[in-house]
Amino acid sequence: MAVDELDTRILRLLLEQPRTSVREYARVLGVARGTLQARLDRLERDGVITGTAPSLSPAALGHPVLAFVHIEVTQGHLDDVGDALAAVPEIVEAFSITGGGDLLTRVVARDNAHLEDVIQSLISLPGVVRTRTEVALRERVPYRLLPLVESVGRAAGN
Repeated sequence: MAVDELDTRILRLLLEQPRTSVREYARVLGVARGTLQARLDRLERDGVITGTAPSLSPAALGHPVLAFVHIEVTQGHLDDVGDALAAVPEIVEAFSITGGGDLLTRVVARDNAHLEDVIQSLISLPGVVRTRTEVALRERVPYRLLPLVESVGRAAGN
């Protein structure tokens, strides 16, 4: 999907001012409200905009420990284990991967003892062979998309 300069400006506003109205976005961008709404609809339809939910902090919800757990799965059980992971509330993301392990999960916990309990529950899942855990010490680059949006916008302008 091609993203042009106006799309890039729209995406920048959405990231920088997520609680602003469509009318205000249109005013700031100097475009008609209908034009802006059509662009937003297309960006959603094309999968560029994937949601409008607020960004939440697991730490503020009482889960300050972040770990990345690699899970090795018995051959032929990847889907079953993936489905089982979806039932574990402390797993906030899970990906099939190449390299060491079959799945990479992002796990949050109240403390290290709680993290150990979560890991033990993962090890007991049918199809899980072993896990390897890496605990995050400090976030160095927070999740962000604005630099990518700006890069795509620059490329679209060339």
